[in-house]
Amino acid sequence: MNQEKSCGAVIVTKDIENPKVVLIKHQNGGHWAFPKGHVEGNETEEETALREIMEETHLSVELDTQFRHVVRYSPYKGTEKEVVYFIAYANEQTILKQDEEVLASTWLSFSDALAQITYENDQKILQAAIDYLTEKN
Repeated sequence: MNQEKSCGAVIVTKDIENPKVVLIKHQNGGHWAFPKGHVEGNETEEETALREIMEETHLSVELDTQFRHVVRYSPYKGTEKEVVYFIAYANEQTILKQDEEVLASTWLSFSDALAQITYENDQKILQAAIDYLTEKN
């Protein structure tokens, strides 16, 4: 069985009172989710997540590795994929999307994002992030 690994992040504002999250509409599949991508070479999970965030959104962020959420699934027969998500706190809010991989990008409230996200696994990731942030703050 082929193994694939990707890393990404749930990017949130630092505003505790009115938090927002970044969603991107992926070119490949047209689904709304979080920035993520394949690990390249000897990259760490954190390096991959930061690179993908920069490539897909051009946002400067601070990664919170205390939140590490793993999703495993089979995107197609004979392949098992593992995706590791962190939380990233945005230092800015101007998204410059990568046209090659991203159809659209937006900041949404947590509730609007839960409704916009295409796949249930990604909704669960956001809910886990919300729970983590609520407990932390």
